[in-house]
Amino acid sequence: MFIGIGTALVTPFYENGDVDYKTLKKLVNFQIENGVDSLVVLGTSAEAATLDFDERDKILDVVTETADKRIPIIAGTGTNNTADVLKFNKQAEKFGVDGLLIVNPYYNKGTQESSIKHYQYVSERTDLPILLYNVPSRTAMNLLPETVVEIADKCKNIVGIKESSGNISQIAHLFSIIPPNFLVYSGNDDQTLPIMALGGAGIISVFANVFPKQMKLFTTAIINNNFEKAREYNNRFISMMNLLFIETSPMPVKYVMSLMGLCENTLRLPLDAVTDKSKNILKTAYEKFIQA
Repeated sequence: MFIGIGTALVTPFYENGDVDYKTLKKLVNFQIENGVDSLVVLGTSAEAATLDFDERDKILDVVTETADKRIPIIAGTGTNNTADVLKFNKQAEKFGVDGLLIVNPYYNKGTQESSIKHYQYVSERTDLPILLYNVPSRTAMNLLPETVVEIADKCKNIVGIKESSGNISQIAHLFSIIPPNFLVYSGNDDQTLPIMALGGAGIISVFANVFPKQMKLFTTAIINNNFEKAREYNNRFISMMNLLFIETSPMPVKYVMSLMGLCENTLRLPLDAVTDKSKNILKTAYEKFIQA
């Protein structure tokens, strides 16, 4: 897949709520020009649950055409209807993406056993490499390390996981039992250092939407085993990283992106712009960050 940063790319909207494809092209180029190693589209940060099939089609078209094979493109295709995951996978395959990110089904609240069956069913129906996505805060269900190992054993094209449980003890245990070459990515910016230090391949990052160059410096230091420099970056960046989750993501990151002139501060309901209180906090932190 990739080593380093995969930016969890937002979907830019016009003020009327339509997808802003012109700005989307600019965001893709901005990310690539600032050294990210991959783009992850149609995930949580993209507000994918609010996008219809035709919008997803156009987004994949724009992103893959603009990227032009310069870096890998990974498409989020997970949902809580297994049949729909297959439809989204076929759609992504049509555009020649390099991999799929499939979140553990939300709301239905399956079991460990049903999750194994879900992923096995999906993996048997695509040739693309798949990353699992474990984010219990969004799905109400935690993929346990032993479950991940069983899925990896049964599904040869499931090659890794985006781990957003936030539980470092669980993730450390996962590293101790996963098969060789199974990729683990941090799904939380503030856990990039510990997860990569444990052997993780990189980070699927919200922070990189606004600060790709800084995130590249950070991950490169870790990859080069320069942990003194990595700790320095971690301590410098972590406050801003955490503030990008002061409200539900991607609400805060879109506001900061608007301060940078990267996109409009527009989201689709049920999400909305951050509160005035959060705007003040984010603006103050952003101005301090860029001056440091």
